[in-house]
Amino acid sequence: MPAADVLAPHALPGFARSTVDGYAVRAADTYGASDGLPAYLDLAGAVRMGRPPEVAVPAHGAIAIPTGAVIPDGADAVVMVEYTAETMPGTIEVTRPVAPGGGLVHADDDVPAGGMLVPVGRPLRAPDLGLLASAGVVEVAVHARPRVAIVSTGDEVVPPETTDLTAGQVRDATASALAGLIRDAGGEPVYAGIVADEKGALTETLRAAVADADLVVVSAGSSVGARDETATAVAELGEIWCHGLAIKPGKPTILAECGDVPLIGLPGNPLSALVVFRLVGVPLVWRLAGCESPPPAPSTRARLARNVPSQAGRLDVIQVAVRHAPDGGCSVEPLHGPSALLSILARADGYLVVPEPATGLDAGADVEVVLYA
Repeated sequence: MPAADVLAPHALPGFARSTVDGYAVRAADTYGASDGLPAYLDLAGAVRMGRPPEVAVPAHGAIAIPTGAVIPDGADAVVMVEYTAETMPGTIEVTRPVAPGGGLVHADDDVPAGGMLVPVGRPLRAPDLGLLASAGVVEVAVHARPRVAIVSTGDEVVPPETTDLTAGQVRDATASALAGLIRDAGGEPVYAGIVADEKGALTETLRAAVADADLVVVSAGSSVGARDETATAVAELGEIWCHGLAIKPGKPTILAECGDVPLIGLPGNPLSALVVFRLVGVPLVWRLAGCESPPPAPSTRARLARNVPSQAGRLDVIQVAVRHAPDGGCSVEPLHGPSALLSILARADGYLVVPEPATGLDAGADVEVVLYA
Protein backbone atom coordinates (compact mmCIF):
# COMPACT_ATOMS: atom_id res chain seq x y z
CA MET A 1 0.00 0.00 0.00
CA PRO A 2 1.29 3.52 -0.80
CA ALA A 3 2.46 5.29 2.35
CA ALA A 4 1.39 8.67 0.94
CA ASP A 5 -0.67 10.08 -1.89
CA VAL A 6 1.18 9.87 -5.19
CA LEU A 7 0.65 13.01 -7.30
CA ALA A 8 1.20 13.50 -11.02
CA PRO A 9 4.49 15.31 -11.76
CA HIS A 10 2.93 16.64 -14.97
CA ALA A 11 -0.35 16.53 -16.86
CA LEU A 12 -1.44 13.29 -18.51
CA PRO A 13 -1.44 12.43 -21.35
CA GLY A 14 0.70 15.57 -21.66
CA PHE A 15 -0.53 16.60 -25.11
CA ALA A 16 -3.81 16.72 -26.97
CA ARG A 17 -4.15 13.46 -28.86
CA SER A 18 -6.56 11.72 -31.17
CA THR A 19 -8.73 8.90 -29.84
CA VAL A 20 -9.76 7.66 -33.30
CA ASP A 21 -8.32 7.14 -36.76
CA GLY A 22 -9.53 9.96 -38.97
CA TYR A 23 -8.92 13.57 -39.85
CA ALA A 24 -8.08 16.52 -37.60
CA VAL A 25 -10.44 19.35 -38.52
CA ARG A 26 -11.99 22.57 -37.39
CA ALA A 27 -15.37 21.40 -36.07
CA ALA A 28 -17.21 24.40 -37.54
CA ASP A 29 -16.21 23.26 -41.03
CA THR A 30 -18.26 20.06 -40.58
CA TYR A 31 -21.51 21.59 -39.31
CA GLY A 32 -24.50 20.49 -41.35
CA ALA A 33 -22.64 17.67 -43.08
CA SER A 34 -24.75 14.64 -44.02
CA ASP A 35 -24.80 11.73 -46.46
CA GLY A 36 -26.89 13.81 -48.86
CA LEU A 37 -24.91 17.00 -48.44
CA PRO A 38 -21.34 16.24 -47.35
CA ALA A 39 -18.76 18.87 -46.37
CA TYR A 40 -15.73 19.01 -48.64
CA LEU A 41 -12.31 19.70 -47.03
CA ASP A 42 -8.86 20.10 -48.51
CA LEU A 43 -6.37 17.46 -47.35
CA ALA A 44 -3.43 19.47 -46.01
CA GLY A 45 -1.14 16.64 -44.86
CA ALA A 46 -0.78 13.90 -42.30
CA VAL A 47 0.46 13.47 -38.70
CA ARG A 48 2.94 10.67 -38.03
CA MET A 49 2.91 8.68 -34.78
CA GLY A 50 5.50 9.64 -32.21
CA ARG A 51 6.31 12.96 -33.91
CA PRO A 52 5.00 16.52 -33.58
CA PRO A 53 2.77 17.72 -36.45
CA GLU A 54 4.60 19.52 -39.24
CA VAL A 55 1.57 21.44 -40.49
CA ALA A 56 -1.44 23.21 -39.00
CA VAL A 57 -5.06 22.72 -40.01
CA PRO A 58 -6.18 25.59 -42.24
CA ALA A 59 -9.74 26.80 -42.62
CA HIS A 60 -11.77 24.27 -44.62
CA GLY A 61 -8.85 21.85 -44.40
CA ALA A 62 -8.13 18.47 -42.80
CA ILE A 63 -5.05 16.52 -41.75
CA ALA A 64 -4.99 12.71 -41.64
CA ILE A 65 -4.27 11.45 -38.13
CA PRO A 66 -4.02 8.00 -36.48
CA THR A 67 -5.24 7.10 -33.00
CA GLY A 68 -2.86 8.44 -30.34
CA ALA A 69 -1.13 11.04 -32.53
CA VAL A 70 -0.67 14.69 -31.57
CA ILE A 71 -3.50 17.07 -32.50
CA PRO A 72 -2.08 19.70 -34.89
CA ASP A 73 -2.53 23.42 -34.34
CA GLY A 74 -5.76 24.82 -35.69
CA ALA A 75 -7.76 21.63 -35.09
CA ASP A 76 -10.34 21.28 -32.34
CA ALA A 77 -11.84 17.90 -33.29
CA VAL A 78 -11.19 14.67 -35.15
CA VAL A 79 -13.77 13.19 -37.48
CA MET A 80 -13.72 9.39 -37.69
CA VAL A 81 -12.47 7.89 -40.92
CA GLU A 82 -15.73 5.91 -41.19
CA TYR A 83 -17.58 9.18 -41.86
CA THR A 84 -15.24 10.36 -44.59
CA ALA A 85 -14.23 9.45 -48.10
CA GLU A 86 -11.48 10.73 -50.39
CA THR A 87 -13.56 11.53 -53.49
CA MET A 88 -10.66 12.96 -55.43
CA PRO A 89 -6.92 13.44 -54.79
CA GLY A 90 -6.39 16.08 -52.11
CA THR A 91 -10.07 16.36 -51.14
CA ILE A 92 -12.16 14.48 -48.59
CA GLU A 93 -15.87 14.56 -47.98
CA VAL A 94 -17.31 14.43 -44.47
CA THR A 95 -20.77 12.92 -44.06
CA ARG A 96 -21.29 13.52 -40.33
CA PRO A 97 -20.60 16.65 -38.26
CA VAL A 98 -18.30 16.59 -35.23
CA ALA A 99 -18.49 18.86 -32.20
CA PRO A 100 -15.49 20.71 -30.73
CA GLY A 101 -13.52 18.25 -28.60
CA GLY A 102 -14.91 15.22 -30.42
CA GLY A 103 -12.47 12.42 -31.19
CA LEU A 104 -9.69 13.76 -28.99
CA VAL A 105 -8.50 14.16 -25.42
CA HIS A 106 -6.83 17.27 -24.06
CA ALA A 107 -3.40 17.38 -22.47
CA ASP A 108 -4.75 17.08 -18.91
CA ASP A 109 -7.94 15.08 -19.43
CA ASP A 110 -6.45 11.96 -17.81
CA VAL A 111 -4.79 13.60 -14.80
CA PRO A 112 -3.90 17.29 -14.32
CA ALA A 113 -0.44 18.28 -13.11
CA GLY A 114 -0.39 17.73 -9.34
CA GLY A 115 -3.51 15.57 -9.52
CA MET A 116 -3.97 12.28 -7.74
CA LEU A 117 -2.41 9.22 -9.33
CA VAL A 118 -2.98 6.78 -6.47
CA PRO A 119 -4.23 7.52 -2.95
CA VAL A 120 -2.58 6.56 0.30
CA GLY A 121 -3.79 3.36 1.95
CA ARG A 122 -5.35 1.61 -1.04
CA PRO A 123 -3.86 -1.56 -2.55
CA LEU A 124 -2.19 -0.96 -5.89
CA ARG A 125 -4.23 -2.48 -8.71
CA ALA A 126 -3.19 -3.21 -12.28
CA PRO A 127 -4.64 0.10 -13.63
CA ASP A 128 -2.76 1.97 -10.88
CA LEU A 129 0.52 0.46 -12.04
CA GLY A 130 -0.24 1.52 -15.60
CA LEU A 131 -1.12 5.06 -14.53
CA LEU A 132 2.08 5.36 -12.51
CA ALA A 133 4.11 4.13 -15.44
CA SER A 134 2.47 6.61 -17.81
CA ALA A 135 3.52 9.40 -15.44
CA GLY A 136 7.09 8.11 -15.26
CA VAL A 137 6.70 7.16 -11.59
CA VAL A 138 8.67 3.95 -11.12
CA GLU A 139 9.23 4.08 -7.36
CA VAL A 140 6.60 4.57 -4.65
CA ALA A 141 7.01 4.70 -0.88
CA VAL A 142 4.92 1.87 0.54
CA HIS A 143 4.07 0.36 3.89
CA ALA A 144 6.07 -2.70 4.81
CA ARG A 145 4.11 -5.94 4.94
CA PRO A 146 3.08 -6.51 8.56
CA ARG A 147 4.76 -9.52 10.14
CA VAL A 148 2.14 -11.86 11.58
CA ALA A 149 3.48 -14.50 13.94
CA ILE A 150 1.51 -17.77 14.00
CA VAL A 151 1.86 -19.74 17.23
CA SER A 152 0.33 -23.23 17.29
CA THR A 153 -0.32 -24.89 20.63
CA GLY A 154 -1.26 -28.33 21.88
CA ASP A 155 0.46 -31.53 22.99
CA GLU A 156 -1.36 -33.35 20.18
CA VAL A 157 -0.28 -31.01 17.36
CA VAL A 158 2.60 -32.10 15.10
CA PRO A 159 4.11 -30.53 11.94
CA PRO A 160 2.24 -31.13 8.65
CA GLU A 161 5.19 -33.02 7.21
CA THR A 162 4.87 -35.72 9.90
CA THR A 163 4.50 -39.00 8.01
CA ASP A 164 3.25 -41.40 10.66
CA LEU A 165 0.82 -40.28 13.34
CA THR A 166 0.36 -42.01 16.65
CA ALA A 167 -3.10 -42.26 18.16
CA GLY A 168 -4.30 -38.82 19.25
CA GLN A 169 -1.88 -36.78 17.14
CA VAL A 170 -3.09 -34.27 14.52
CA ARG A 171 -1.15 -32.40 11.89
CA ASP A 172 -1.10 -28.62 12.18
CA ALA A 173 -3.56 -27.69 9.41
CA THR A 174 -4.65 -24.34 10.82
CA ALA A 175 -1.27 -22.60 10.58
CA SER A 176 -0.97 -23.24 6.84
CA ALA A 177 -4.47 -21.98 6.18
CA LEU A 178 -3.90 -18.89 8.33
CA ALA A 179 -0.74 -18.14 6.38
CA GLY A 180 -2.78 -18.09 3.17
CA LEU A 181 -5.30 -15.63 4.61
CA ILE A 182 -2.49 -13.44 5.92
CA ARG A 183 -0.77 -13.28 2.52
CA ASP A 184 -4.06 -12.44 0.81
CA ALA A 185 -4.45 -9.49 3.20
CA GLY A 186 -0.97 -8.13 2.47
CA GLY A 187 0.80 -9.60 5.50
CA GLU A 188 3.89 -11.74 5.91
CA PRO A 189 3.21 -14.92 7.90
CA VAL A 190 5.95 -15.98 10.30
CA TYR A 191 5.76 -19.48 11.75
CA ALA A 192 6.68 -19.37 15.43
CA GLY A 193 6.42 -23.11 15.90
CA ILE A 194 4.31 -25.55 17.89
CA VAL A 195 4.22 -25.12 21.66
CA ALA A 196 3.15 -27.77 24.13
CA ASP A 197 0.38 -27.13 26.66
CA GLU A 198 2.71 -25.69 29.28
CA LYS A 199 2.34 -22.11 30.50
CA GLY A 200 6.02 -21.33 30.86
CA ALA A 201 6.90 -22.47 27.34
CA LEU A 202 3.92 -20.65 25.85
CA THR A 203 4.74 -17.44 27.70
CA GLU A 204 8.29 -17.40 26.41
CA THR A 205 7.20 -18.18 22.85
CA LEU A 206 4.62 -15.41 22.94
CA ARG A 207 7.15 -13.00 24.44
CA ALA A 208 9.53 -13.63 21.55
CA ALA A 209 6.73 -13.40 18.99
CA VAL A 210 5.47 -10.07 20.37
CA ALA A 211 8.98 -8.63 20.18
CA ASP A 212 9.35 -9.59 16.50
CA ALA A 213 5.88 -9.24 14.99
CA ASP A 214 3.19 -6.65 14.27
CA LEU A 215 0.42 -9.12 15.09
CA VAL A 216 0.44 -12.43 16.95
CA VAL A 217 -2.07 -15.18 16.26
CA VAL A 218 -2.32 -18.11 18.66
CA SER A 219 -3.94 -21.18 17.16
CA ALA A 220 -5.82 -23.33 19.71
CA GLY A 221 -5.63 -23.16 23.45
CA SER A 222 -8.28 -20.44 23.80
CA SER A 223 -11.22 -22.50 25.03
CA VAL A 224 -12.17 -22.30 28.67
CA GLY A 225 -11.00 -25.49 30.33
CA ALA A 226 -8.40 -27.13 32.52
CA ARG A 227 -5.80 -27.15 29.71
CA ASP A 228 -6.30 -23.54 28.69
CA GLU A 229 -2.98 -21.80 29.24
CA THR A 230 -3.26 -19.13 26.55
CA ALA A 231 -5.29 -16.60 28.55
CA THR A 232 -2.93 -16.91 31.52
CA ALA A 233 0.16 -16.49 29.38
CA VAL A 234 -1.31 -13.53 27.49
CA ALA A 235 -2.36 -11.83 30.72
CA GLU A 236 1.27 -11.88 31.87
CA LEU A 237 2.37 -10.07 28.70
CA GLY A 238 -0.43 -7.58 28.18
CA GLU A 239 -4.10 -6.79 28.53
CA ILE A 240 -6.96 -9.04 27.45
CA TRP A 241 -9.76 -7.04 25.88
CA CYS A 242 -12.21 -9.93 25.77
CA HIS A 243 -12.32 -13.69 26.09
CA GLY A 244 -15.36 -14.84 24.19
CA LEU A 245 -17.31 -13.46 21.23
CA ALA A 246 -21.03 -13.72 20.51
CA ILE A 247 -20.37 -15.67 17.34
CA LYS A 248 -20.76 -19.24 16.14
CA PRO A 249 -18.42 -20.82 15.35
CA GLY A 250 -15.62 -19.15 17.27
CA LYS A 251 -17.07 -18.19 20.64
CA PRO A 252 -13.90 -18.77 22.78
CA THR A 253 -11.76 -16.23 20.87
CA ILE A 254 -9.29 -14.04 22.79
CA LEU A 255 -8.57 -10.46 21.76
CA ALA A 256 -5.67 -8.83 23.55
CA GLU A 257 -2.86 -6.30 23.31
CA CYS A 258 0.69 -6.95 24.40
CA GLY A 259 2.44 -3.62 24.54
CA ASP A 260 1.42 -2.11 21.22
CA VAL A 261 1.11 -5.46 19.46
CA PRO A 262 -2.41 -6.92 19.02
CA LEU A 263 -2.90 -10.62 19.74
CA ILE A 264 -5.68 -12.95 18.65
CA GLY A 265 -6.24 -16.28 20.40
CA LEU A 266 -8.19 -18.58 18.11
CA PRO A 267 -10.30 -21.65 18.91
CA GLY A 268 -8.67 -25.04 18.48
CA ASN A 269 -11.01 -26.38 15.80
CA PRO A 270 -9.68 -25.39 12.37
CA LEU A 271 -13.07 -24.37 10.95
CA SER A 272 -13.79 -22.12 13.92
CA ALA A 273 -10.30 -20.64 13.84
CA LEU A 274 -10.46 -19.75 10.15
CA VAL A 275 -13.98 -18.32 10.32
CA VAL A 276 -13.00 -16.02 13.19
CA PHE A 277 -9.72 -14.97 11.63
CA ARG A 278 -11.43 -14.09 8.33
CA LEU A 279 -13.89 -11.84 10.18
CA VAL A 280 -11.59 -10.35 12.82
CA GLY A 281 -7.98 -11.00 11.84
CA VAL A 282 -8.01 -10.26 8.10
CA PRO A 283 -9.33 -6.68 8.51
CA LEU A 284 -6.68 -6.14 11.19
CA VAL A 285 -3.90 -7.34 8.88
CA TRP A 286 -5.14 -4.98 6.16
CA ARG A 287 -5.11 -2.14 8.67
CA LEU A 288 -1.59 -2.93 9.85
CA ALA A 289 -0.53 -3.02 6.18
CA GLY A 290 -1.62 0.62 5.89
CA CYS A 291 -4.87 -0.06 4.05
CA GLU A 292 -7.55 2.34 5.28
CA SER A 293 -10.33 0.78 3.19
CA PRO A 294 -9.84 -2.97 2.63
CA PRO A 295 -11.14 -4.15 -0.73
CA PRO A 296 -14.63 -5.63 -0.33
CA ALA A 297 -15.03 -9.35 -0.75
CA PRO A 298 -17.11 -10.44 -3.77
CA SER A 299 -20.69 -11.28 -2.96
CA THR A 300 -23.92 -12.37 -4.59
CA ARG A 301 -27.62 -12.57 -3.82
CA ALA A 302 -29.19 -16.01 -3.79
CA ARG A 303 -32.20 -17.98 -2.59
CA LEU A 304 -31.76 -20.07 0.54
CA ALA A 305 -32.46 -23.72 -0.25
CA ARG A 306 -33.57 -24.74 3.26
CA ASN A 307 -34.18 -23.40 6.75
CA VAL A 308 -31.22 -22.23 8.83
CA PRO A 309 -31.83 -22.26 12.59
CA SER A 310 -30.06 -19.75 14.81
CA GLN A 311 -30.06 -18.35 18.31
CA ALA A 312 -30.85 -14.73 19.03
CA GLY A 313 -28.02 -12.79 20.60
CA ARG A 314 -25.16 -14.23 18.56
CA LEU A 315 -23.81 -13.94 15.04
CA ASP A 316 -24.07 -17.21 13.15
CA VAL A 317 -21.68 -17.70 10.22
CA ILE A 318 -23.00 -20.40 7.90
CA GLN A 319 -20.87 -22.02 5.21
CA VAL A 320 -22.76 -22.51 1.95
CA ALA A 321 -22.44 -24.12 -1.47
CA VAL A 322 -23.71 -22.06 -4.40
CA ARG A 323 -25.92 -23.84 -6.95
CA HIS A 324 -26.58 -22.27 -10.37
CA ALA A 325 -29.81 -23.30 -12.10
CA PRO A 326 -30.14 -23.70 -15.90
CA ASP A 327 -32.57 -20.74 -15.96
CA GLY A 328 -29.89 -18.47 -14.50
CA GLY A 329 -31.23 -18.57 -10.96
CA CYS A 330 -28.96 -19.03 -7.97
CA SER A 331 -29.53 -20.87 -4.70
CA VAL A 332 -27.36 -21.70 -1.72
CA GLU A 333 -27.23 -24.91 0.27
CA PRO A 334 -26.12 -24.57 3.91
CA LEU A 335 -23.22 -26.85 4.87
CA HIS A 336 -23.54 -27.99 8.46
CA GLY A 337 -21.25 -30.16 10.53
CA PRO A 338 -18.91 -30.17 13.53
CA SER A 339 -16.44 -27.28 13.67
CA ALA A 340 -13.61 -29.80 13.77
CA LEU A 341 -14.23 -30.69 10.10
CA LEU A 342 -12.05 -28.56 7.86
CA SER A 343 -13.58 -30.20 4.77
CA ILE A 344 -16.72 -28.11 5.26
CA LEU A 345 -14.72 -24.96 4.54
CA ALA A 346 -12.96 -26.62 1.63
CA ARG A 347 -16.33 -27.49 0.03
CA ALA A 348 -17.89 -24.08 0.68
CA ASP A 349 -18.18 -21.43 -2.03
CA GLY A 350 -18.79 -18.73 0.56
CA TYR A 351 -20.73 -17.92 3.71
CA LEU A 352 -23.78 -16.06 4.90
CA VAL A 353 -24.33 -14.34 8.22
CA VAL A 354 -27.44 -14.71 10.35
CA PRO A 355 -27.81 -11.38 12.22
CA GLU A 356 -27.71 -11.40 16.01
CA PRO A 357 -31.41 -10.53 16.57
CA ALA A 358 -32.64 -13.28 14.23
CA THR A 359 -33.70 -16.75 15.35
CA GLY A 360 -33.01 -18.21 11.93
CA LEU A 361 -33.64 -17.83 8.22
CA ASP A 362 -36.46 -19.45 6.27
CA ALA A 363 -36.04 -21.52 3.13
CA GLY A 364 -36.61 -19.33 0.07
CA ALA A 365 -35.25 -16.21 1.76
CA ASP A 366 -33.15 -13.87 -0.39
CA VAL A 367 -29.72 -13.76 1.27
CA GLU A 368 -26.38 -12.16 0.61
CA VAL A 369 -23.49 -14.62 0.25
CA VAL A 370 -19.89 -13.51 0.69
CA LEU A 371 -17.91 -15.51 -1.84
CA TYR A 372 -14.48 -17.02 -1.38
CA ALA A 373 -12.11 -15.89 -4.11
